[in-house]
Amino acid sequence: MDCVPFRGCLFERGMVVSGRRTGLSVKNCNDYYGKTLKKTSDLKSNACLAPAQPIPAFVLKALKKIHPEVTSKYYGCGLVVPECLEGCKLLDLGSGSGRDCYMLSQLVGEKGHVTGIDMTEDQLEVARKYVDHHTREFGYEKPNVDFVQGYIDALKEAGLEENSFDIIISNCVVNLSPDKRKVLSDAYRVLKDGGELYFSDVYSNRKLSDEIKNHKVLWGECLGGALWWGDLVRLAQEVGFSPPRLVTANVITVDNMELEAILGDYQFVSATYRLFKVPKISNKASLVIYNGNIAGFGESLEFDAQYTFKVDEVVEVDGEVASILSHSRFAEEFTFQPPGVPAGCGVKKPKVGTVNPFELVLQLGSATVSSATGGCCGAESSCCK
Repeated sequence: MDCVPFRGCLFERGMVVSGRRTGLSVKNCNDYYGKTLKKTSDLKSNACLAPAQPIPAFVLKALKKIHPEVTSKYYGCGLVVPECLEGCKLLDLGSGSGRDCYMLSQLVGEKGHVTGIDMTEDQLEVARKYVDHHTREFGYEKPNVDFVQGYIDALKEAGLEENSFDIIISNCVVNLSPDKRKVLSDAYRVLKDGGELYFSDVYSNRKLSDEIKNHKVLWGECLGGALWWGDLVRLAQEVGFSPPRLVTANVITVDNMELEAILGDYQFVSATYRLFKVPKISNKASLVIYNGNIAGFGESLEFDAQYTFKVDEVVEVDGEVASILSHSRFAEEFTFQPPGVPAGCGVKKPKVGTVNPFELVLQLGSATVSSATGGCCGAESSCCK
């Protein structure tokens, strides 16, 4: 059986043998995650630790309304909060005790909905226990959150319907699945046209050896299951997504001599990508103006590591980004090909972009890239219909 007691990186997921999912014994899981890992300081690398980055005030406000037991039994790391959430239907992969689901349920609003999926019944029991409590706390007439038991690479089997979500998020969870292609293809299947998979995970600078993949501690530390970033780019497009947009990147250090000896010259980063289910792109560039109507982003919108849109500033975007903006929930937030703007006159050209997170870290000359975490929690903007 699989043993995935918590959300975040304190998991063990099954390996794949002859196409079948197998797992570590319950005893092994309990030993590693019960006896070995009693507190965060017991981790043998910083792969599972969220970088110290500022959390937006409206997210902090939403977190403060969550029941203490939900928060205390949540074992994830960091936050993954895309922009423009009001009215959206959202799926959280690996939702654990439900902390992020309850936070996001406030950001999508009463007309939106959040579904959390997790395979661990103990965690789901905590999450479901407080549905009514949070409905009252948020002032809603009825719940806008539910929780489903299942695997992130078996969404159909969990009863999640095709074309049913506007946004899917996950945080340090995809690397723990033995079948990354299935995770991506299932996510693509349940997303609506124009939908987005916005997720953070751990990536390596090249394909991992079998020794590293099968190392119990490295797997539990989120390193043994890390995908080579180039495979993410390939797999995402093979299942139908537009080319990944790199948002943030952060260097991972191990600081453990025994594990460093096994890893050799392998390098790791945590990175956030956004993948969209939109029509194939054209090569035609477009001019766009951000209207500034997304709550929390009244002056500018950091879309990814390449594009930051300032209110009323004309920006030239490539065909790929033009297709994303015009076919997603962002369509009403931009003016496309504004009339009366001569080509090249007062138009901002984007900086050079990359999908390689290791290159991004080097370009910025820092181990940490600022988070673009944000949300759309105001009533004045309804991003999803």
